[in-house]
Amino acid sequence: MLCRAPNPLVLLWGADGIMIYNDAYAVIAGKRHPAMLGSKVREAWPEAADFNDDIMTQGLAGRSLSYRDLAMDIARNGEREEAWFNLDYAPVWGNDNCPAGVIAFVAETTSRIQGNAALRETENALRIANDTLEAQVRARTAELQAKEARLRAVFETSFGFQGLLDLDGRLLDANATSLTAIASALKDVAGRFFWATPWFADTPGMDATIREAVALVARGDVVRQELFINLPIGGWRWFDFVLRPIFSTQGDFIAIVPEAIETSERRVAEEALRQSQKLEAMGQLTGGVAHDFNNLLTPIIGTLDLLSRREIGGEREQRLIGGGLQSAERAKMLVQRLLAFARRQPLQPQPVDVAALIASMRDLIASTSGPRIRIDMDIAARLPAANAEVNQLEMALLNLAVNARDAMPEGGTLTIAAATADVIERAIPGLAAGRYVKITISDTGIGMDEHTRLHAIEPFFSTKGIGKGTGLGLSMVHGLASQLGGALNISSKLGLGTSIELLLPATAASVVPIDQPTDPADMAIGAGTVLLVDDEEPVRQTTAEMLIELGYQVIEAHSGEAAIELIDQHAIDMIVTDHLMGGMTGTALIEHVRQTAPDLPMLVISGYADAAGIAADVPRLTKPFRSAELAAMLAMIQQR
Repeated sequence: MLCRAPNPLVLLWGADGIMIYNDAYAVIAGKRHPAMLGSKVREAWPEAADFNDDIMTQGLAGRSLSYRDLAMDIARNGEREEAWFNLDYAPVWGNDNCPAGVIAFVAETTSRIQGNAALRETENALRIANDTLEAQVRARTAELQAKEARLRAVFETSFGFQGLLDLDGRLLDANATSLTAIASALKDVAGRFFWATPWFADTPGMDATIREAVALVARGDVVRQELFINLPIGGWRWFDFVLRPIFSTQGDFIAIVPEAIETSERRVAEEALRQSQKLEAMGQLTGGVAHDFNNLLTPIIGTLDLLSRREIGGEREQRLIGGGLQSAERAKMLVQRLLAFARRQPLQPQPVDVAALIASMRDLIASTSGPRIRIDMDIAARLPAANAEVNQLEMALLNLAVNARDAMPEGGTLTIAAATADVIERAIPGLAAGRYVKITISDTGIGMDEHTRLHAIEPFFSTKGIGKGTGLGLSMVHGLASQLGGALNISSKLGLGTSIELLLPATAASVVPIDQPTDPADMAIGAGTVLLVDDEEPVRQTTAEMLIELGYQVIEAHSGEAAIELIDQHAIDMIVTDHLMGGMTGTALIEHVRQTAPDLPMLVISGYADAAGIAADVPRLTKPFRSAELAAMLAMIQQR
């Protein structure tokens, strides 16, 4: 009998062979039509012969068997393939109530198994994808966290002031530098309007300035300003301040960032540079003017000195000449101060015993200061010598003492101290590293405000009122210190007095004894021929008169080139020459003459410190001068 139910597969067989099967079973077995009836199962399905024999044995024993998702090799569509089945076997009972055969119900589960496999593959792929995605998310999260940590570290450790505001101007965040300046924690200021925070509380009008700036930024602008702010910690400081909007990647305005970089030191440096440039320009102008004044004063002082010593005229005329000479000497002192400020005064520095010099000036300073000023001295023991010029240093100390006296109209204490100071590289701008002698003049007077202190060394700047000072005292001391390779420092506060430090290079050289000035009346009358060289005719004429009065014969030359021609024509015993002249300078003339007459006495006259190239062994006389000064210098030259 042939059953044609396509599925499930049905097979009934007994000891005599196959009794029933359907087409589905025949297809799997690879057999068709009644050919399978009566055949043995092992013959119809030799690949599963042992399996089916076991099933028959179990069935004839009255047992039922079931198998689920059993993989079997089958024939389908002319090809062998693997398929999966659910197998249910049950015994078939005969009339004698004994098992006569086995009936099999077979349901193919290949599609389910394969579907489950595909599902498992999909699930596995999804799991792998999910694991990969999670790993990527974790990696990206870690990367973002690391980046955020780096940005936070930069934010917190920045020397600049940085913060974050919401769109209304409330503070959301601030870095450590910003919070240190107000000695507050973030929780103390977060949520407050930026302009109402402690950063601006002590600066009048600053809250309105910041409020306006936030309003501008809220419209999309960038605001940049220089602000002078009085911070709770640190006081008044300059800042380069910026407020800028922050936009999202979609272009939405999301926050406001305030940033500030302190520029106080830069502004101080810039101001110092401007001040230095201004002083340098003023120095060049002042030096040039002072040099011209020296040339003008030389014949005036020289002529008045000659008229005074020759007692020209009567008593009234001599009184007028004396008054004119006194005024000319004051003008000479004024020009010397101008040259000192301009660092153009002719200096011949030498080792100076500062302790002895200050001690010798005590009585003079005390008498100049008056009885209401107490004088204290604090001079260090074993003070080294300073490289300076005695007369100029005395004048500098006297000027500083007078300034201190004027700063104490109700009386006070003037302290003069001297000690050794070791200066390291770049410790004081413009001052080379090394050992210095530091002279400090301190008073307990009215002091200076910052504006006055910054301008104190400018020439003609004075707070003493009209007619009470030239305004050249400090400028002269500053110029002297700079010209000697030292420095001048001024410390002062209103109501607390002033302290001025004069730093002079220390030297290990022995102190040179100071020669006492020679009285012109005791000098021998000069003899010999002097070649006088000067391109200023009034100066040359006056100097010639002085030389003639001293007993010399004089040959005049208006230039260095003319002087060389005269040397070849005359017997010359001495050369007196100006330094700065048109064409050949006095230095060049001396060098030329020394090639043929190295022992010829020579004197350079100059009212300017532009004496570069003048040999150290060439005597120099500073303009303007009087006959006594000229006579003393000529006597010194002749004694060599």
